[in-house]
Amino acid sequence: MADRFFVEGFSKKNKEQKIDWLRQTYLKNKPEDIEILKKYWLPDKHLQSLHEGFAENTLSNFTLPFSIAPNFPINGKLYAVPMVTEESSVVAAAAKAAKFWFEHGGFRAEVKGKIKTGHIHFFYDGSPADLQKFLDDHKQEYAERLRPFTENMEKRGGGIRSVELENHSDKLPGYYTWTFRFDTADSMGANFINTILEEWSDYFEEDFAREYGLKPEVVLRILSNYNPECLVKVRAEAVISALKTGMSGEEYARRFVKALDIARVNPYRAVTHNKGIMNGIDAVVLATGNDFRAVEAGAHAYASRSGKYTSLSNAFIRDGKLIFEMEIPLALGTVGGVTRIHPMAKTALDILQNPDAEELMKIAAATGLAQNFSAVHSLITEGIQKGHMRMHLNNILLQMNVTDEERKKLSDYFRNKKVHVRAVKEKLEEWRKNRA
Repeated sequence: MADRFFVEGFSKKNKEQKIDWLRQTYLKNKPEDIEILKKYWLPDKHLQSLHEGFAENTLSNFTLPFSIAPNFPINGKLYAVPMVTEESSVVAAAAKAAKFWFEHGGFRAEVKGKIKTGHIHFFYDGSPADLQKFLDDHKQEYAERLRPFTENMEKRGGGIRSVELENHSDKLPGYYTWTFRFDTADSMGANFINTILEEWSDYFEEDFAREYGLKPEVVLRILSNYNPECLVKVRAEAVISALKTGMSGEEYARRFVKALDIARVNPYRAVTHNKGIMNGIDAVVLATGNDFRAVEAGAHAYASRSGKYTSLSNAFIRDGKLIFEMEIPLALGTVGGVTRIHPMAKTALDILQNPDAEELMKIAAATGLAQNFSAVHSLITEGIQKGHMRMHLNNILLQMNVTDEERKKLSDYFRNKKVHVRAVKEKLEEWRKNRA
């Protein structure tokens, strides 16, 4: 179908040609948009070239705030946690929670496993016993043939941990998987895992057909972003009588636990509850150059592991203490990918004192639990909107092009009032009219 918007060979055009094509088609009467694209080019040509290598058809850069949440107490060590997010209240909430838990002993985190999974998905109409015998006969041989791909990973303490046959024919006729378990040391390991799966699959198809006269149909060879064995647990606890929240410690702890109980049994609440956790985790994952989409997918799958979507975190009262904890799968890396290529990701890891993958998992999990705490705390005390509206006011003022004096006056005026665009606009117009 002919269409004036269709373009042939777009990826072969240079950056200026791509922008010019946009100007002539989608942005004909929007010169300001063309200027914005050019305005966000980096003045350092090397850095701009580096950015353009991260994705296809790069035209410009989309910037997000790079922030710090200081005073994060995790396992007896204080961190300044780098966070990348556009949501105005996230960093403030994380920093506030860090200060709160600093006064109550901080966060305790432990990695319970670092195993990641990958699968060769295939269809086969013969005997399952032949598949198992083939695996038993060739497992060691294949491990040796794959040594060129695994040697460096093994030197760093990682490698293939196990390979198993799984029969899914009860769900889909003839469907099987070779299920691999990997330790990828300090790398997220996606490229390593997928390389191993593809190489093993090629050996399998050829050798099995030769030995058994029946060729399996391999359909997929891919890692999984659901990694329930790549798990970190984080916990915080406070003596209830020492809680200072504007209500009695007993009342606060009771309401806090009830709020977590609601998220445990009500999936509508659980989704938003877990989104709050991921506000913190995603910000750390982005800042350190890790894959927040994979982390998100794995976390929400883990929240559904019982067959019903539920809260990732939990709270209870024991021995006079409010205990707040979470287990979550986090497949993170501190080497490989863009973690050391992207200059800001490298800086983020430097700020964290160059953690290994396990330490980064603990930091991200603690940040997520802190974010969750701040949200629940607001909900059971002043309400979520009071804090959000303070940040919302700032966004409104940015759009209204106010002076520094007007910003201060409006911030003071709306400190304890409901914030919405019309009210702010009317008050600003009133002051400007009176001043004129």
